Amino acid sequence: MVETAPGNPLWRGGAPLLLASKSAARRALLDAARLPFEAMSVEVDERAVEAQAVGDGEGPAAVALTLARAKALAGAAAYPGRLVIGADQTLALGDDAFHKPADRAAAKAQIARLAGRTHSLHSAVAVAREGAVLWAAVESAHLTMRPLTEETIDAYLDAAGAAVLSSVGGYQLEGLGIHLFTRVEGDHSVILGLPLLPLLDFLRSEGLLL
Repeated sequence: MVETAPGNPLWRGGAPLLLASKSAARRALLDAARLPFEAMSVEVDERAVEAQAVGDGEGPAAVALTLARAKALAGAAAYPGRLVIGADQTLALGDDAFHKPADRAAAKAQIARLAGRTHSLHSAVAVAREGAVLWAAVESAHLTMRPLTEETIDAYLDAAGAAVLSSVGGYQLEGLGIHLFTRVEGDHSVILGLPLLPLLDFLRSEGLLL
């Protein structure tokens, strides 16, 4: 478990929050907000949960919410009494959902499909404790990728390296991936996979923040 406990005079909670994710981007967001938290891994069969959600007729935004709830509940089961944050993100081009690419060829194919088009990132967050989800929310951002030649995609993949395999869509907007886009509409934290503003609102409503 990774622990971060920066001083924050606005914090009124007791034990640090638990973040059911090892995502560096999500950890950085909580660090920047100076929220005390511990990051942990949880065992959730994401593809099975997603398949069930899709089978139930859920769209990409609802699937992200279902996954975030599942992760929060898994963390709450492992750490009774603690307040656990679960988060997930889906990428959709129309009705087609994308996942983290398995290899460079998959990343290249994904980027080629997204090039010249607008896709959506749906980021969900849920908070659970003692076997119950206390609150959850999902927000979306819309990103337009510029038209790209095969040469440009290969040059990007060469420069970005293994990082393209760590995020859905094969890019990281906070890094080299910004060169692929012409327009970005949405909150920065939503794009990074953790809707921070609604989470802060919830924590304030619970008396954990001023």
